[in-house]
Amino acid sequence: MTSNHLFAPDPAQRHIARALYDRVRGLPLICPHGHVDPRLLADPAYDWGTPVDLLIIPDHYIFRMLYSQGIALEQVGIPRKDGAPSKDGVPVETDHRKIWQLVADHWHLFHTTPTGIWLRDELRDVFGIDLKLNSANAPIIYDMLADRLAQPEYRPRSLFERFNIEVLATTDAATDTLDHHQAIRASGWGGRVIPTFRPDAVINLDAENWRTNIDTLSAVSGITVHDYDSFLDALAQRRAFFKSLGARATDHAAISARTAPLSHAE
Repeated sequence: MTSNHLFAPDPAQRHIARALYDRVRGLPLICPHGHVDPRLLADPAYDWGTPVDLLIIPDHYIFRMLYSQGIALEQVGIPRKDGAPSKDGVPVETDHRKIWQLVADHWHLFHTTPTGIWLRDELRDVFGIDLKLNSANAPIIYDMLADRLAQPEYRPRSLFERFNIEVLATTDAATDTLDHHQAIRASGWGGRVIPTFRPDAVINLDAENWRTNIDTLSAVSGITVHDYDSFLDALAQRRAFFKSLGARATDHAAISARTAPLSHAE
């Protein structure tokens, strides 16, 4: 990158930003917190699917913006979690070209937003497509993306190496067996991918399916959780297991840093 893209307009700030960037631009990436599914990197031949599978359906910044403007989630290929029909009778769209066209027809909603900037840069810098998405060129861009995604150099492991990633930490539930991490290690591939321990689903009593999650914690740890001490023992076992596969951090969705000393009874 030789431009001042996304740097501050103030000359003094831009000068400092440029100097700092030039010092680190060639260094490998250390990615300490990524909600990347390790399954992508466990399978050398992993297929991203269609451009919509990769760029639209998983991106809540895109579909929430569209939803806020009256576009049903079903129209962008997202079904109800319970599998029930849409309350408005809108069928789940399965034609990904139609979904891509729908997004392109409403792309003006993303002008000046981080989402709009990100997709534009992604098209240009990752996929080599220097076109601004709009209604007219949507089919052309879709075809170009589909062609790129079918090429070996756009497989997850190839992109990992192209981006010069030194280490990527995923985000994994405390009850995760980390099978994909073990598969990555066993494959002999040189990319360093480590887990991050996220215990929210078993720590937060108001978490969805908390009781079921505790049962799963018992099963994967080999420690039957029946009181507070066994609960802590099970968590300790899981943390040790995560560390054995390279984990260096825990990730908590805490809404407050407030803590208080409690007696064992409490």
